[in-house]
Amino acid sequence: MNKKEYLAKRKALLEAAEKALNEGKLEEFKAKEKEINDLDGQFEDFAKAQANMNALKDKAPAAVVIDMAAGDNGVVASTKPIEVKDEKQIYLNAWAKEMMGQPLAEQEKVVFDKFNADIRNAMQTTATHAVIIPESVREGIWREAGELFPIIGDVRMTFVPGDLTIIKETNAGGDAEWYDEETEVADSEFGFGELNLTGCELAKSIPISWKLRKMSIDAFIPYIQTLLAEKLGAALAKGIVSGLGKPGAGDTFKAQPKGIVTALVAESGTPQIIEYDDTDVLTYDKLAKAMGLIKSAYKSGAVIYAKSTTIWNKLALIKDNQGRPLFVPDVTSGGVGRIFGLPVKEEDSVPDDAILFGNVTRGYVINVNEDMTIYTEDHVKKRYTDYMVYAIVDGDVMTTKAFAYIRKKVQV
Repeated sequence: MNKKEYLAKRKALLEAAEKALNEGKLEEFKAKEKEINDLDGQFEDFAKAQANMNALKDKAPAAVVIDMAAGDNGVVASTKPIEVKDEKQIYLNAWAKEMMGQPLAEQEKVVFDKFNADIRNAMQTTATHAVIIPESVREGIWREAGELFPIIGDVRMTFVPGDLTIIKETNAGGDAEWYDEETEVADSEFGFGELNLTGCELAKSIPISWKLRKMSIDAFIPYIQTLLAEKLGAALAKGIVSGLGKPGAGDTFKAQPKGIVTALVAESGTPQIIEYDDTDVLTYDKLAKAMGLIKSAYKSGAVIYAKSTTIWNKLALIKDNQGRPLFVPDVTSGGVGRIFGLPVKEEDSVPDDAILFGNVTRGYVINVNEDMTIYTEDHVKKRYTDYMVYAIVDGDVMTTKAFAYIRKKVQV
């Protein structure tokens, strides 16, 4: 029955039940009441069945692997559904085989096509095509990038698709004060600004010979993961430290995250920067002044970043005013030592002879607008394949008060 028929029949039963009740025919009323309840139950079951049918129509067909062994009538004899719990592992193997130029099994091809369905309509050639990197490999690339470049591991990274706007405080206003009953409470103005993380294209191409591609799948996955982590991480870490941001009129550089040093240099009077030269060497006093530039709220969780040569040729040799070494070797803190209780970490993205103090976890933010995909392009005559990893990433400084920077003065 449809809805119109149901409502008409229900209305007739209600009228009959009301008439029986008004005439004092209690048994007849109870019978009509039961008919109404039964009718409601029948229509409810029908409505649920209709909703389920609509859901089935909207649902995409299940991924299955067809067994082409035909029966007597020449039709498919059986199908073998793919277990959902196995799909990620199946795709990992299928992706590796695709990257290595190996043929996929029927089950692997079904899962591979399913995972890459969203990018199948992109403009692709027979030699160049984009492929989604498996989740476990993506996570491994980001993790290894953080191990190779500590500042990436320390930064707050989000994965929000598309543009992201973050509200940041620019003026905290005055503190609370004590009042009596007759005194009016003063207003306190709070200032807020915005960080608009739109997206900068980050890409790196790596050529791999066909001979090298013949390694086993178990060897290929960690090999390509480490290689991509190293190349991608180097560019991202440099962006966090000294990225130039978005180009303005007349600029020739490409859009990139705004680096911490870039933001500190752009401040009027560069209050968070300390300089030294050959006649005014790096001393205990300058490190102490740098510590003083970091707002107290950001000291907990702050780290000292510098190149390995700067750490061991400069920082490790500094002594306090009593002649005691300031640098204390300590690998348990996640770095190579400590100064003023802060971990010291080797970070190749920091310029030579410079030292970055800061809490990047709270003072800097990165958003991955579009997570990593990989493009491949075969070069038949030269027998190698280009692997290009591509992501859209943006980053910016939340507050310069979470950082201090010591650099060598440029000699004019």
